[in-house]
Amino acid sequence: MGCGLLSPASRAAETLDRVVASVGNIAITEGEVEMEFRFENFLEGRPQEGPPGEQDLQQASDRLMKQTLLVLEAEAEGVDASDSAAQVAQLLEQIRRSYPDAATYEAALRSTGLSETQIFERLHRHVRSLRLIDQRLRPNAWVDQPEIETYYEGTFVPEFLRRNKGPAPSLGEVEDQIREILVQQKVDQLLVEWLKEIEVNRQVKVHSF
Repeated sequence: MGCGLLSPASRAAETLDRVVASVGNIAITEGEVEMEFRFENFLEGRPQEGPPGEQDLQQASDRLMKQTLLVLEAEAEGVDASDSAAQVAQLLEQIRRSYPDAATYEAALRSTGLSETQIFERLHRHVRSLRLIDQRLRPNAWVDQPEIETYYEGTFVPEFLRRNKGPAPSLGEVEDQIREILVQQKVDQLLVEWLKEIEVNRQVKVHSF
C-alpha cells in the first residue's frame, strides 16, 4: 500500500496473523493462540468474559507449542490412533454433558469459532498425543512398594481424614489407585524433561505478545 495505511479490518487481520512462536518451519500465530484460549475455555465449561489477557495468551501459546511438538513426534514415531473415534466421541459427549443444556453448549461451541467437526479433530490429536506419551514415557515411570506406602501414609490418609468422616480405606483397597497417581506424576515429570529436549531438536522459538 503506497500510503502505508491499513484499514481497521486489515490491521485486525495483521494482528491475528502475527507470528508469536514457531516450531521448526511451523508458525504459530496470535489468531491460533486466541482460538486455543477459547477452545480451552470451552473444554472446561468456563464462560469467556472479555478478551484474553497477556498471561492467558502466553499460557495458551505454551500449550499450543507443546501440542504441536507432540503431534510432530507422534507422526515421526508412527503412533496409530485410527481406532480412537469412539474414545474421542465419548470425550465430546462428556464435554456436552458438562453444560446445563443444549442451548448453553451450542453457544459455548460458537464462541470458539470452531465447528464440532474441528473440535472432534482437535480431540483426536489430543488422544494421539496421549498415546505417544503413554508409549514413550510410561515404561520408565516405575513405582515401587515403599513409594506407595509412603504416599498412603503421608498424603492419602491425611487428605482422606480431612475430607471425610470415619476411618480411611486400607492400603490394599486403594493400592492400585495410588500406584496410578504416582505413575502419572512420574510421567508428567518425564514429559517436562522430554519436551525440553524436543524443543531444542525441533528449533522452537517464542516471541512475546
